[in-house]
Parts: sequence; C-alpha cells; structure tokens
Amino acid sequence: MRKIAVLTDSACDIPQELQEKYNIHILPFVITLDDKSYIERQDFDFDEYYQMLRQAQGMPSTAHITSLQFCEQYCRYVDEGYTDVLHVTINSSGSATYDAAVMAANMLREERPDHKLNIRLVDSHTYSYVYGYQVCEAARRLQNGADLDYVVSEMEKAFASAEVVLTAFSLRQMKKSGRISAAAAFAGELLGLRPIITLIDGESAVQGKVRGDAQAAAAMVKLMKERMDDEDAGYMIGYTDTEHVKELEKLCRKEFGHPPVLVFKLGAAVASNTGPDAMAVVYRGRPRR
Repeated sequence: MRKIAVLTDSACDIPQELQEKYNIHILPFVITLDDKSYIERQDFDFDEYYQMLRQAQGMPSTAHITSLQFCEQYCRYVDEGYTDVLHVTINSSGSATYDAAVMAANMLREERPDHKLNIRLVDSHTYSYVYGYQVCEAARRLQNGADLDYVVSEMEKAFASAEVVLTAFSLRQMKKSGRISAAAAFAGELLGLRPIITLIDGESAVQGKVRGDAQAAAAMVKLMKERMDDEDAGYMIGYTDTEHVKELEKLCRKEFGHPPVLVFKLGAAVASNTGPDAMAVVYRGRPRR
C-alpha cells in the first residue's frame, strides 16, 4: 500500500486549517527585515507582516530553503515508511528552492543508500495560493484514493494555464524586486501611475499603466477578460492590505456573473516583493504546455 506525503514551502499561503485537513507538510522561508530574521508562518501573521513592511527602514530579503533542509525532510519520510512524496515548489525562476530540492534528492542517496522513496518534484512556475490551491487539490484527491500520476498530471495542466494580473499602489518593493524598473517606479510615485502586470510562468511583464488608484481594478478586469480561456471558469483574488480589493471583487462579479472561488491574502514571501498595498486576480488562461 502506498504511503504518500505532500510537501511544499511557506510561500504557498495555504491556510492552516487546510494544511491540517489535508496533512500537508510546509517548510518555512526565513525572511530578514531590518537585520532581524523571522520564520514565515511562525513569527507573525499576514496582517502583522504588512505593518512590519510599512514601518521598516530597509527592504526585506528572503532566504530559500536549503538542500540540507529538504534532505532532512526526505530522510524522515524514508524512516517513517513513506513510499512517495509529492513535492511542489515555488517558481524556480524566482527562487533557488526548486534547485535545492533537486540537490536534496541526490543527497538522499548518500544518506539513505537503500531508500525506495519516489520523489515527484513539481515546479509550480508561480507564487502564493496560485500553487497552494493546487497543492490542496492534489492532497484532497490523494486522500480520496486518486492515482499519484493522475494527480501530478492534473496539477501540471493547471500550472500550464494559470495566469495572474496584479497591481501595487506602493511601488517601493516592486522596484527592489525588479518587477518594475526604477524609472517606472519613480514616475509612478510622481504621477500616480499604477502598473498593470501579468505574471505568467514566473515571468512578470508590465502590460500597461493607469493614472490613479481608482482606475486600477477596471484595467485589471479588462486585461483578464482579454486573456481568459473560459469566462465561466473560476477565478481567485489575492491581496495584501488594500481596500481597493473590494472594487476589484465587485467588478469581477459584474463582468463574469459569479463570485470568486475564494479571496485570499498574500503571504510574507510574496508581499516582500509586491509591497503591503497590492492585489491580484488569478484565472485560467490558454494552455501553454
């Protein structure tokens, strides 16, 4: 009989109740802010972190989970009799976490030479609950007896069509993370321009700019409508600490005729790059793979 573990990292932003319900194992990122290190999901909640960002003198940095940490986790699975582990990581082009997991799989052979653990490593190509939701779906299916190959196939299909449109109302963190240029950030703050950005397969691109906060939600919905594969498909909304998300949800409901599947908060690893005043909409675009 198969014994399957589901493993991911804390940038997944999976709510604790779902983590416990589906027995998902989450390894945390360490975030350093103003020379002090914090463990995500342990040392603060989402709202506390947004306030920490607002009050910080410097910019946050995030340390990826190391190959040693992953190898230790894999060793525990071997010792506890697991036959398989489905390991889903944050986007590999934006973090060294995936590469660390690959290295850990090689290290495991040295630590447990006779192990039979089947490691199914999946690069989500995305961030936050965009992949956290799929991890929960995978864990739910596995609990219901689904075949692991089928679960991985469905997950990879979802990742191959997932798209995000986002904006930020404070551009300090987005400039630092490289999501927008320093010149664009300066113009944005000076002129009140808000970037409308797509995030597809881990790559961000500024698709346009609008003047003033009030125009951002409408521009996001317009772009989303142009890019959606199926307007009847579900969508999700993510946000940090911004009241503008209410307008975004209202416009989405009006345009598509149904509410979001869920509205979720962006965790610390993501907010460190978007800033404390951001919102995003997640939808199914045309399949890329």
